[in-house]
Amino acid sequence: MSGTAETQTLLTRADALANTLPLELANSFLLGANDPNSYKHQYANLYFVRLAKLRKVTIERANQQWMSHPGNPTFIPRLLGVVKGKFCWVVGTVYKEMPLKDNVLNDLAKEHGIAPPPPRIKFHSDDDQVFLEDESGRIVVVGEFLKGLNLVTGIVVAFLGMEKASGDFEAMDICYPGAAPYANAANGEPKSMEVDTSDEWIAFVSGLNVGPPSAPSDLRINLLVEYLLGETGDEGDQRHASRISRLVIAGDSFAPISYDDPDTAVDAKMTVPGEIAPVTTKRAAKKYRYESGSFSAHPTQSLSGHLTELSRSMVVHLVPGASDPSGITLPQQPLPRAMFGEAKNYESFHVETNPCWIGAGICHILGNGGQPLDDAFRYIKSTDRLGLACEMLKWRHMAPSAPDTLWCYPFFSADPFIMANTPHIYFIGNQPRFETTIVEQENGQKTRVLLLPKFIDSGEVILVNPATLEVKSVQMNSDWDDMDGL
Repeated sequence: MSGTAETQTLLTRADALANTLPLELANSFLLGANDPNSYKHQYANLYFVRLAKLRKVTIERANQQWMSHPGNPTFIPRLLGVVKGKFCWVVGTVYKEMPLKDNVLNDLAKEHGIAPPPPRIKFHSDDDQVFLEDESGRIVVVGEFLKGLNLVTGIVVAFLGMEKASGDFEAMDICYPGAAPYANAANGEPKSMEVDTSDEWIAFVSGLNVGPPSAPSDLRINLLVEYLLGETGDEGDQRHASRISRLVIAGDSFAPISYDDPDTAVDAKMTVPGEIAPVTTKRAAKKYRYESGSFSAHPTQSLSGHLTELSRSMVVHLVPGASDPSGITLPQQPLPRAMFGEAKNYESFHVETNPCWIGAGICHILGNGGQPLDDAFRYIKSTDRLGLACEMLKWRHMAPSAPDTLWCYPFFSADPFIMANTPHIYFIGNQPRFETTIVEQENGQKTRVLLLPKFIDSGEVILVNPATLEVKSVQMNSDWDDMDGL
């Protein structure tokens, strides 16, 4: 009996930390009464609001950064007030003119069934031009200094330099808004990075891609659920699983729906970096352009069953992604609870927006399904996704390319994608591989940045201790003796 009691104590599920997230953060991505569902507004308002919100902090940081500069630069408040040959610094919103960038003709081609040009991985080229904009106008920014920067349309920055005789502004240095303070800075920050196995652990996973019966993801998802519930693995696996009190599913829970032409499908095949060559294959014709036998309720039923099992044991946060039925514009709104069977009856089951804030004690978590990083990544020369994610913290913006090339709601008086507060954990779902780092700010704030891999490809679940920001990766293998991670 003593052995049984000992095992029961060992497998007791850790209690989830209380949610202390400020209400303004928790609801910041919901479209409610304050943001009527209307698309009549111009997207220019979003850029004006973004610049207005970030201008003050950028000016403060730039002033500190350049106040002791030997050239004694002057701040010019309006871009069109720059004087030729005068050493100065200016603040504005970056716009990149990129010849290879997608245009609206591609969207129209898709709507009318016309085959668009093959997609590209990168739109960066040597012919790109950088502009800086404010309410007064736009100036061209040039200089060798720019080549080492990751600049994306929509970020607010300050440039130090002077206007040349040609009218171009030659930049010599740059200043960003910098990371915002914690929302709970007065209450302290996470403890040291020493591992405390008595603390709560949070599991992160993305890209489940639940599809039709016998889909390749089914076996791994079953293993994942069994692992989280402590129903498989050895004693050590079960002991660690019992410390997991919260699961965050970061987008693409459902497999994407194919919209191939009924007669012809175009598959993408990589040829050289940055270029895609189409490979055309014949498909069987569908009567009335619809394959009546193609619908399957299995994805919803299967995911609902897993969520119900998990919600009985732990807190579950379901974040929508690009392939989920939640619209395409950001912020994506929560998936309807009614979709998920018995899971909807559990208070521990939370349907979130994308992006979303999640609270676990004093640890505040911010993340998204991956679309903002994927989109911004196409417009920079660097291939370092993790580095780009870290730069978003100092930009104070998680989706700068919205609304230019990333579809979003036309907010009129606010830009919810501004990081008014820095999270303790910043996760981005559906990335090619797992990457992580700790970003430490000048004031000592630390943020754990997580790039979550697609579960359908990697079989990985990422565990984070919110008290220490310690991180572990566990890979779901059919042979538990070969299981990596814990």
